[in-house]
Amino acid sequence: MSWSPSSHVLSLWFLLFVLCATTANALHFYLDAGEKRCFLEEIPSDTVVEGHYRALEWNEHEQKYMDNPDLGILVEVDELETGHNVVKTRGPADGRFTFTSHDSGDHSVCLSSNYGTAWFTKTHIRLYLDIVVGTTKPDREHDRSHVSELSAKLRDLNQKLEDIRREQQYQREREANFRDLSEHTNSRAVWYSIGQIVVLVATCAWQLRHLRKFFEDRKMH
Repeated sequence: MSWSPSSHVLSLWFLLFVLCATTANALHFYLDAGEKRCFLEEIPSDTVVEGHYRALEWNEHEQKYMDNPDLGILVEVDELETGHNVVKTRGPADGRFTFTSHDSGDHSVCLSSNYGTAWFTKTHIRLYLDIVVGTTKPDREHDRSHVSELSAKLRDLNQKLEDIRREQQYQREREANFRDLSEHTNSRAVWYSIGQIVVLVATCAWQLRHLRKFFEDRKMH
């Protein structure tokens, strides 16, 4: 096969297309027996990643891709920077995998079938892959500190409410004492007025009696 600049450009465009496809969350591709297909995912640290795959095998008799219960899929996830293997699991043709990234950076997600090499098994597989990069793991220390701050604010609010209740109770007691004092003062004022009236009446009666006796004595003389 001869090489030409146009074929090189087409290969670059195909590579660019594959790289763009790997950045998408959902895609499908084709596998042969013994072939491994890998994709790169740039994942932040402490992030939950969930993957769902479904493999269909080509049926020569039906001339279409169909489910095969004997088909299995091997999933391997590696951190490229550290070389740490995060996931290595063999599942059914329709399965899921979940992992949490320890370090940020590129992660290699590889899938292959359980059919061994293509020399002994000639089969074609259509594989659907959906990768969902979730939110970061909850920071328990931050949550505890946040809950502690909320608890402290709640205690402060309860203390302020208790202070307000005590202030209201004190104001009610002062109002009750002032009302009792006012009633007592009004009662004393009424009795003082009644006493003044009695003294005035008694004084008038005594003066009238004295004047009457004085005029009677003058008349006798």
